[in-house]
Amino acid sequence: MYVSYRWLSRHVDLTGISPEQLCDDLTLSTAEVEGLERFAPHLSDVVVGSVLAREKHPDADKLSVCTVDIGQGEPATIVCGAPNVATGQKVAVATPGTVLPGDFKIKKSKIRGVTSAGMICSVSELELGDEHDGIWVLPDEAAVGVPVADALGVDDWVIEIDNKSLTHRPDLWGHRGIAGELGAIYSRALQPLCFEMPAHGQATPYPVQIESEACSRYVALPIDGARAQTSPDWLRWLLLAIGQRPIDLLVDLSNFVMLDIGQPNHTFDRQRLSDQGITVRMASAGETMQTLDGEERKLQPSDLLICSDTQPVALAGIMGGEGSKVGDDTKALLLEVATFDATTVRRTSSRLGLRTDSSARFEKSLDPTMPMRAAAYFARLLQEIQPEVSLPAAPTDAGDWTDPAHSLMLRTERVRQALGKPIPDEEIGDILGRLGFVVEAQNDGFAVGVPSPRATKDVTIERDLVEEVGRIYRYGNIAERVMTADVRPPPPDERRVFVRRIQDRLAGSAHFHEAIGYSFVDDDLLEKLGMLSLPHVRVVNPANQGQDKVRRSIVPSLLSGLETNRRRLSDVRLFEVGKGYLPEHSNDRGEPRERHLVGLVLAAPPPGKQATFDADGFTQLYGVVTDLLDALGLEAPEWSAGEALPSWAHPNKALCARYPDHDEPAVILADLEPGLAPAFGLSGDLTSDVALAEISLDALLDAPRRGSRYRPIPRFPGIKVDVAVALPTETPSASVVESIIKAGKGSVADIELFDLYRGESIGADRKSLAYHVLLQSESRTLTDKDERKFLKRFEELLGELGADLRGGSG
Repeated sequence: MYVSYRWLSRHVDLTGISPEQLCDDLTLSTAEVEGLERFAPHLSDVVVGSVLAREKHPDADKLSVCTVDIGQGEPATIVCGAPNVATGQKVAVATPGTVLPGDFKIKKSKIRGVTSAGMICSVSELELGDEHDGIWVLPDEAAVGVPVADALGVDDWVIEIDNKSLTHRPDLWGHRGIAGELGAIYSRALQPLCFEMPAHGQATPYPVQIESEACSRYVALPIDGARAQTSPDWLRWLLLAIGQRPIDLLVDLSNFVMLDIGQPNHTFDRQRLSDQGITVRMASAGETMQTLDGEERKLQPSDLLICSDTQPVALAGIMGGEGSKVGDDTKALLLEVATFDATTVRRTSSRLGLRTDSSARFEKSLDPTMPMRAAAYFARLLQEIQPEVSLPAAPTDAGDWTDPAHSLMLRTERVRQALGKPIPDEEIGDILGRLGFVVEAQNDGFAVGVPSPRATKDVTIERDLVEEVGRIYRYGNIAERVMTADVRPPPPDERRVFVRRIQDRLAGSAHFHEAIGYSFVDDDLLEKLGMLSLPHVRVVNPANQGQDKVRRSIVPSLLSGLETNRRRLSDVRLFEVGKGYLPEHSNDRGEPRERHLVGLVLAAPPPGKQATFDADGFTQLYGVVTDLLDALGLEAPEWSAGEALPSWAHPNKALCARYPDHDEPAVILADLEPGLAPAFGLSGDLTSDVALAEISLDALLDAPRRGSRYRPIPRFPGIKVDVAVALPTETPSASVVESIIKAGKGSVADIELFDLYRGESIGADRKSLAYHVLLQSESRTLTDKDERKFLKRFEELLGELGADLRGGSG
């Protein structure tokens, strides 16, 4: 944001304070100053000249030979091509050696045979405006020979302030707000401004109807007799100093009020508005309007409009419409000064790529008490310049708004403790008073009244007041002290250790990549999964439209990126550690239940007909999960067919793992619901075998741990036995494993399933399972006799299962 030093001095006495000192003090106490430049520095080199005579050039019809007094001895002869130069005028003269904008150096030269000792300048040549059809004629009272900047009193400095430093300070987006800060820093009072509404007629107030909560206040003031004339010099110079191009009085005055007191406003040509008045409403889907920049804007229901009857005439808080703009023939105005919702303005401005001085201010949550004062300020300034202007009716003040001013208790001892400086109560109270707070002494501190300009989003808690005292007192005035404290190790956090072990295992031996997703989920994603109707924690001010819900589970977030990853990789393995929130299970304080989860997804092309029995994603992910639980030192959970499965899970190919005394499943493992694959782009060339798992960290933390003990390296060799078993299809592998362990009588060191077969050779409704079994004793070397005894016992146990031993070999 650009600030004019001379403009600031209209509000606060800056006598004895240089622009450089002012910038340093602002940076140390208020906001970072990024730059300081002199306004139009070439005006200090261009001098005032008086045209003593003008004669026609002897060898050019469109040139004049002027004799100009520049206050430096003999008058100068200057050849000029402007048609409006005349004897008796005061003009701006660039003498030889002067450098004008564009690095254009003036030299003494001959023009058509006549020596010209300088140049009479136009406004455009000095980059002070667009007028280029004639020279710049100065006021008659301008002193000859004096630099133009001094003669016109326009010597100024432009201060550039970092916008990020002002984001939390809506009161500083105008010169008066910055001047108030300087007044507090230098203990100087602000010059008074009159915000009293001028006298008005008794006509019916202009009708205004507000149909959206995004507009809390709308002031409409009808004005008659205004003319779009050239602005007075004082106004033009102030606007030029901060980079604003003067246009005409009505536009310039509107900009001046915004840049002076920080309240945006807009003027309509009242003759172009409907007699039905103003309606403030949200846009309809597919609605369009043409803004002042000539662009046709496509609107959405999230955009706030100012309408004349039903026709949009302005994009609220951003830009006016082409159809109601003020022109040369305007005689009747309608002045709009309003309070719009910051989020609504910011969302529309960002979506349209249309950021204006107005939207930049509304995005900061402006003081809702300002609109009426700004309207009065505009009207008074306009009447000072055009005394014939009148107000036919009282201003309309519509909307449901409240004054945000409030009171906070400040403990002065807390100030001293937080800042580390014994600042007296009197000085604390004085600082707050200089900043515009209302201070009332209490037993242990002050009751501090926070004025409305600081109350919308800035000063809300006691700590904010402490910071106010600290920045004006200056942190540089607080002596440095060595921090001393007892160093204690942090308490052990079992959950953090658990998560780190899970990350290491999955990213290591399991070859998974960790994903980090947003906690917010798109409505489109929830709709695909059939989860949109489920209760979700809602975000009041979402970062993106359609992302106002906080996720209940991690798996949907992993699914959203699956198509993109499958296009790049044939084998996709992703996991994420995060949280889900269930608002239907809230605590006594209304806080949703927080679930700590690990989500996994494994996706690859479907296995071919010749693939091994364990090549499918479900089996592989089952192995990853069981390996993870084993690596964490947990007892094996009880696996069962899934019940009450999430919408992403295949209803007939899902398992749930549970631990005793815990209601929530520790693991939900399933293939992707087949109907969802096309919705996530996993069809055609990207047809995939997708398996998913969701692990509850809360359940794992409560799960029973395996006892750990030292196991020495075996002293005696083992015997490797392969067994193949034919059994009914419904008999689980776990029953066979249990029989192997019983048959071994304590000598089974390891079991590995290595084959699954179904076919006509073993009969219908039967399957064949093949295992590697390692038999090993801690006291002796096992023999073939031990192997035969094991196989005999195992065969007897299989008979109890209705199974047959197809083969056994060492």
